[in-house]
Amino acid sequence: MEITKVLNGDVLTLQVKGELNVANSKELEDVVSDSLRGIKKLVFDFSELEYISSAGLRVLLIAQKIMIKQGEMIVCGCNENVMDIFTITGFKDILNIQ
Repeated sequence: MEITKVLNGDVLTLQVKGELNVANSKELEDVVSDSLRGIKKLVFDFSELEYISSAGLRVLLIAQKIMIKQGEMIVCGCNENVMDIFTITGFKDILNIQ
């Protein structure tokens, strides 16, 4: 997995490439925990994400819990496989997916 951070004022975009799974989800969780101070809008760009596991979904829940208090969170660029996972797990109904 590769994570690219793009900061534009109080908008943070995290571009995630590859697979987000139990072996590397802690890396994304650390980036989220260390980067959200003062952020009003968090965007997860999943246009190059191939797969997300339950460990990755957990990181999204952590991020959303933080962002509900200070702004908004958007997930964008999901491929069909990732969208299927969001649909099956019910995340499609609780995340702002664009």
